[in-house]
Amino acid sequence: MRICLIGAGNMATQLGMALLEKGHQIVQVWSRTQQRASGLASKLNCPYTAEISSIISETDIYILAINDTAIESVLAQRSWGNTLVVHTAGSTPMNILAGYCINYGVFYPFQTFTIEKKVDFDRIPVCIEANTPQNLEVLNGLAQSISQNIKLFDSNQRQQIHLAAVFVCNFVNHFYAIGEELLVDKGIDFEILKPLIIETASKVVYQSPESSQTGPASRNDKIVMDKHLAMLADYPDLKNLYSLISERIIQTHK
Repeated sequence: MRICLIGAGNMATQLGMALLEKGHQIVQVWSRTQQRASGLASKLNCPYTAEISSIISETDIYILAINDTAIESVLAQRSWGNTLVVHTAGSTPMNILAGYCINYGVFYPFQTFTIEKKVDFDRIPVCIEANTPQNLEVLNGLAQSISQNIKLFDSNQRQQIHLAAVFVCNFVNHFYAIGEELLVDKGIDFEILKPLIIETASKVVYQSPESSQTGPASRNDKIVMDKHLAMLADYPDLKNLYSLISERIIQTHK
């Protein structure tokens, strides 16, 4: 397919490279800043623009890989004609496109992305939704070209998945940052935690998270928890967080 990428951030970069590797043609990259647009365009060997009025019309699909809050603003600044337009946002309903496009849908690769780290799309779930069966068929074909894991979810289901992802990805990563902070403050290298992180994450592949829960809260070991709370005296926000999460685990494992 001929694809115009609207955006040049984490999602646009990784998705654009994956599509290019599978034989699709990236015909143009747009970004609000010329530097970002030219940077991604050089990787994808295609033209770029920083002007919405200069976005080309000769494309099979527009993929809006931009921040949720920017979607309507971008949509409102040009006519999209009959061309299929999709966004890649997990928490934004498909119908946000309805007032601006005739053919529209969602193409949501369900993974965390950074510009620097290349990912293997083959097993990444790609969640799709479209306003017509014909458009859904097009998106299904596009998704199958980069992944073996295609999921048909409506907007409500996708939003629920995104909410769950915030807990298991974004919040968990912040906990890594907290762990690093607590160790660095005492002159201990974060490397000591990495084998534990890897083992904990690998368990959910073959058993439920609830059944693999360990730690003092799962045993309701108040002696150890009180010691930890005392150690967090200089971190009142973390002390409160520790108490809230521990209580949640205690109630779950009564």
